[in-house]
Parts: sequence; structure tokens; C-alpha cells
Amino acid sequence: MTGYKRHVFVCLNERDPADPRGSCKHRGAEGIFKVLKEGAGKAGLEGDVRINRAGCLDHCEYGPTVVVYPEAAWYHVPTVDDANEILRTHVVGGKIVERLLMDNMG
Repeated sequence: MTGYKRHVFVCLNERDPADPRGSCKHRGAEGIFKVLKEGAGKAGLEGDVRINRAGCLDHCEYGPTVVVYPEAAWYHVPTVDDANEILRTHVVGGKIVERLLMDNMG
């Protein structure tokens, strides 16, 4: 089979700490990536789900950014607990976590 059931990208972009936009890496994105990557493996999703590191996804103002395809759900993921919720609810369960969607912010 070609492709994945879900493809998850985690921004791990790193900028100078003085940059006013900040960067996901300095806001905890490594821990978020680790939770998603290890959690998908523990859930037995190898081959069905791919968790990838990404460069800048251009939503720096929201902090750690994660996007899940094919749903094209763009998430603001401030904590590893939020990453665990995305893993359980969306990546494993197939249901979008509405409260963390960037479209629902502000």
C-alpha cells in the first residue's frame, strides 16, 4: 500500500531566541514530537501512521504547531498532555480535537 492512513508533521524549527516570532523548538516541540512518535509506535500504528519532523510551518505565533493529514487539521499544541490528547483522540481514534485547532483560536 502506498501512503499512510495519517501523516503527522511536527514543527521543530529553531530560530535565534531573540527573534520576536519565537520558534516551536524553543517552546517544547521536541517533547511533543517524542510523545507523538513513541505513542504511535506503542499503539501499533507503524505502517499506518507516519510522524515527521518539519521545518517552519509558518504559524509561529501559535507556538508548537502540528498538522495531521489527510484531515489537514492544524493544531496549536502547548503541552505534552495536549500532544497525548491528539494522539489518543485524532491519530488513534480518528476524531479531531476541536479545542486545539488553530481555526478555533482567538
